[in-house]
Amino acid sequence: MYAIIVSGGKQYRVEKDGIVKVERLDGQIGDKVKFDVLLFADGGNITAGNPLVEGAQCEAEIIEQGKGDKLVIFRYKAKKNVKKKQGHRQPFTAVKILGIAK
Repeated sequence: MYAIIVSGGKQYRVEKDGIVKVERLDGQIGDKVKFDVLLFADGGNITAGNPLVEGAQCEAEIIEQGKGDKLVIFRYKAKKNVKKKQGHRQPFTAVKILGIAK
């Protein structure tokens, strides 16, 4: 059994007891969150929503708040003495899927 959920404008395929890193959510470690379900699959039965599946919900628990690996953005123009270095670390929230119910 799995589901497609939406969080932060992105879609994720999740299963029970799976861990997913999503865009940063407000909340503390141990808080419960619920996600909208776009598609629900149980064995051979697949239910697609329009846009959401009625009555389906995915419950998860926040297990970590953090930042991703550092990305280095370096712009350079040859022979013009133009260069710019910038870094970025994307914040994330790791959640453990507790259950998917229809």
